[in-house]
Amino acid sequence: MELRTYLRIVRSHWLGILLLTVLGVVVAFGWTLLQPRVYTADAGGYVAAVRGDGATDAGSALVAENLAKAKVKSFLDLGTWRSVAENAIEELGIDASPEAVVNRVRVTNPADTVNIKVEASASTPEGARDLAQAWIRGMAAEIESLESSDGASLAAVQLVPGDSARLPSAPSSPNTRLALAIGGLIGLALGIGYAVLRYTLDRRIRSADAVEKETGVAVVGLIPEERSFTPVDRLLPIDAGSSGGANAKLFAVSEAMRELRTNIQFMDVDNPPRIIVVTSPLPGDGKSTTAANLAITLAANGQKVVLIDGDLRRPTVATIFHLVDGVGVTDVLAGRATLEDVAQRVGRAGNLLVLGAGKLPPNPSEVLGSERMRTLLRELAEDYTVIVDAPPLLPVTDAAVLSHSADGAVVVASVGKTTFEALTKALVNLDRAGARPLGVVLNRVPRKGRAGYRDYRYEGDYYQSGKPAKGGSAKSRGEAVTVPDSPADLPGAVSARDVATGAPAEDAVVEAGAGLPAATETAPVVKKAREKTGEAIDGGTRRARRTAG
Repeated sequence: MELRTYLRIVRSHWLGILLLTVLGVVVAFGWTLLQPRVYTADAGGYVAAVRGDGATDAGSALVAENLAKAKVKSFLDLGTWRSVAENAIEELGIDASPEAVVNRVRVTNPADTVNIKVEASASTPEGARDLAQAWIRGMAAEIESLESSDGASLAAVQLVPGDSARLPSAPSSPNTRLALAIGGLIGLALGIGYAVLRYTLDRRIRSADAVEKETGVAVVGLIPEERSFTPVDRLLPIDAGSSGGANAKLFAVSEAMRELRTNIQFMDVDNPPRIIVVTSPLPGDGKSTTAANLAITLAANGQKVVLIDGDLRRPTVATIFHLVDGVGVTDVLAGRATLEDVAQRVGRAGNLLVLGAGKLPPNPSEVLGSERMRTLLRELAEDYTVIVDAPPLLPVTDAAVLSHSADGAVVVASVGKTTFEALTKALVNLDRAGARPLGVVLNRVPRKGRAGYRDYRYEGDYYQSGKPAKGGSAKSRGEAVTVPDSPADLPGAVSARDVATGAPAEDAVVEAGAGLPAATETAPVVKKAREKTGEAIDGGTRRARRTAG
């Protein structure tokens, strides 16, 4: 992995790394509280050679010094003798074995000196001080006994006790600072290991580069996460200026949709896609919102667009636009209504037609794959750019069937939710149906905190400044516009006519299968729609009626 990959891992899982580091410090501190306190005191002495009477010349001094240096090394081992420990036990009245006392004492000799240093440990400061002093006295007595040949003559070499041991002011063990440092380092190592393991095992989509590398399909759009979207309000503004407050708040999403529109338009300059299916691997990836906002963005650019709700299982397009529900594409396919009877126009410009799902049939896949559906899409594509909101690819086959009749499919995936396995399987389903994947759109992209994604805040700050942009008004530039709260507020909205009047016989169903609702079931809904919207259709819709009829 590259350095930036490690930086991305740390940035993505910094909280887990921090928590594990803090946990390591806390555990280390708890360990120090459970350990017994040990105090250490040291006492010292030096080895001296005894010179004869009157030997004050330099030569005698040099000989005595060399003798002391030669002896001091051998005296170090004497500090671990049992006899020295017994002497200290007897002097201090210690209730312990000689072996246990020896383990509490350390005897050393600083380099190139004749000094001997004794370090003694005990559970109290006084005990450590007394043991160190008793030990140095015991070693001196033992050396004197060994160096005197008959026990009465003066020893040639002596251990002279130095300054008395000082009372320790703080315990030497446990070393709290060292323990905390080690605990923090261990916690940090565990945190980094946890982050790397999470990154390795996490198969959720995180970056556009990873998607293109894993699937071989281009990422044609990055839609940032927009927390202000709700199930009832998730559309870009329609018929609103580009400098308005609401539009400025949604600048990041609007700009992302414009980029997606541009990428689709220039995907094949000579033969741009006219029928586009928008789908996703699984429900909840935002395909319906993406399809609706893409249709709005295309219409804002002056193109004539038809948005069809191709999800005949869980339709949502009419609900998103707050339009009349219950009539739509299934009525057109069954011959009970024409396009102008059930299509509903959105926006003052009149470039966007929305065709709901209609009554839900028992055989959605057969209806969507029928010859009548293919004919309807081809005829609409002559005058409109057709956007079809299709069901997810993995639960049902409807989207694959629709994509076979379209110019291609745009697959919407959620960052941090959709897995590479799900996306790959969805693309495989398209390939098996002979459909063309136009590209992948990554939805709910975090605006910050993840390497590889753009930060939209800076662009948004410029356009939210309230200054009018150059190049004319928002209307002349084809900016996105607001959605009215109800169909009655739609200027020039298309009425849903009473298809029960003059409707064909009930046997007028799609060729692929039966089960579409009868015209008498649809009549009350479209009658209500006529009462709410009751507007005449314009010339463009009449042309669509002639083509679709």
